[in-house]
Amino acid sequence: MEISIIFKIAAVGILVSVINQILKQSGRDEYVFLIGLAGLIMVLYWILPYISDLFEIVNNLFVF
Repeated sequence: MEISIIFKIAAVGILVSVINQILKQSGRDEYVFLIGLAGLIMVLYWILPYISDLFEIVNNLFVF
């Protein structure tokens, strides 16, 4: 696993939290959920290949 993916996930988390705070203070609470959802989808898109590899390894481990 690459270490850069961990830094990308942390950067997205920090960015989403800062944007959420700015939106909450400006009274745009309806967009906070959408920004959080967009960050979650972006991170899931990045880690999906790693999850797929994990399932393939586990499958190969238990198949004779």
